Parts: sequence; C-alpha cells; structure tokens
Amino acid sequence: MSQKQVLERLQQRFGDCVTRVESDAIDPWVEVTPDGLTELCRYLRDRDDLRFNYCNSISVVDYCDLDGKASKAGWAPHLEVVYHLSSIPSKRTLVVKVMLPRWKDDVAGQLPELPSVSGVWSTADWHEREAYDLSGVWFTGHPNLQRILCPEDWVGHPLRKDYEMPLEYHGIRGR
Repeated sequence: MSQKQVLERLQQRFGDCVTRVESDAIDPWVEVTPDGLTELCRYLRDRDDLRFNYCNSISVVDYCDLDGKASKAGWAPHLEVVYHLSSIPSKRTLVVKVMLPRWKDDVAGQLPELPSVSGVWSTADWHEREAYDLSGVWFTGHPNLQRILCPEDWVGHPLRKDYEMPLEYHGIRGR
C-alpha cells in the first residue's frame, strides 16, 4: 500500500477528524483534530496492513506572531504537535499533525490540552513529557506528566518563542 493510499484511507475512515492531508510532501502527513488523535493512532497501530508500531518522536512547533506578520502570511498564531511514526514490519513512515491554540481558551499561561497517546505507544511517554516541559502542551491522561529536562520549579516553557529566560535561578545569574 502506498503512502497516498494510507492517507486516503485515513481521510475516508476518520472523515471530519482529518482536517488536511499532504501526500506530496517529502514526509507525507495527515492533520487530525485533537478529538480524533487517539482513535486515529490506535487504528494506525492495530490494523494488520498498517502496523505503525513505533512512535519515533513528538515535537512541537510554535507559530508565534512576535512581529505581527502572521495575518499578512495568512495564518493565526498556534502550536503544531508533530508525531513521526514508523511501521517497522513494512518499513514505512508517516507524520501526524495536530494544530492547537497557543493558549487554552485564549488565556495566556493556560496550557493547551491534547489527549496522551502514551497508552498507544510506550515511547510516547517520554516524548510527551519533553513536549510538555519545553513547549507547554498538557497531555491529558498521561500517567506521569512532569518535567523531564528542566527542574521541577522552573517557570515557563523554554521552546516557546515568546519565552523570556530568567536573569537568575536560585541565586545563579545568567549572562
């Protein structure tokens, strides 16, 4: 089955939960709504003819509008959560994307939420913790969502484009 056929099948099977498909990209991808994420991921893992049995990585891209040019470019500020998946038996890869607002309910500081897929792929456990720690996405249903790289008392999420590095941490001054 070709990548294009996989994407077409996902679009047919998940209907409105699939908001966009890009089959001609270097890494073909499907964009899914937050509500459809877990079901789509289970389907990709469990179907014998798909068997996407490995989550390589989860990353977050911050489309922040620091200079006010987003409206001219045709997009609104948002976060894009990107899942890189592999089917080891069939030697295929697939990218799944989910768009989130930068802040839940447009309230600065309120982290956007996304269902955890750590119950689908065990490797997602650490990837989600890293995405939470560095980019500020709250993965609902995660069994142990806590910081993994920054200290527990760290304030903020360093990979957010509007993050301001503190001048001092526990009496230690930065540059």
